[in-house]
Amino acid sequence: MKGSGDEMNESILIIEDDDTFSATLLRALKRRGYAAQAAKSVPAALGLAQASAPDWVVLDLNLDGASGLTLIPRLREISAECRIVVLTGYASITTAVDAIKLGAVQYLAKPVDVDTLLRAFGHTLQADESLPEASTAAAISQVPMSVDRMEWEHIQRVLREHKGNISSTARALNMHRRTLQRKLLKRPAKQ
Repeated sequence: MKGSGDEMNESILIIEDDDTFSATLLRALKRRGYAAQAAKSVPAALGLAQASAPDWVVLDLNLDGASGLTLIPRLREISAECRIVVLTGYASITTAVDAIKLGAVQYLAKPVDVDTLLRAFGHTLQADESLPEASTAAAISQVPMSVDRMEWEHIQRVLREHKGNISSTARALNMHRRTLQRKLLKRPAKQ
């Protein structure tokens, strides 16, 4: 990692499977002088991380159906000083806690602007850079969760407790295995 006085030369790896969001973020970071590159799959991300040992990583929570959280320990092995910010379209307290426990420095809900992202890495904005009205995380915590969202959160927590074992999770939830599988295939309720 570069010294703190060399912030504009930080290398940033964006791991995001949404091509449009990734390209937009990549352009915005490069315009600000950061050495940024993007990967949309786990193998591509690990290849780029091993080749360049990025200082900062922007990691999508959901990578084409797989959990981005599984990448955090592997990225930390490649570069122990790497700062990781997890982004998600479906923020939850459970996954936020898991991300931080695994070594992420911040967890943000999409959409996120570049200023918020840079602040999450610890970058302080210059006087001429814009400041959003309120942080994304604060805005999320003020919206009460729907019953569907709470059910999804509970299922995810129990699934993690059973280390991803569907049959064991279904028994713990007193639910038929196929019913649980159908619920897991659905996208989580927004709020």
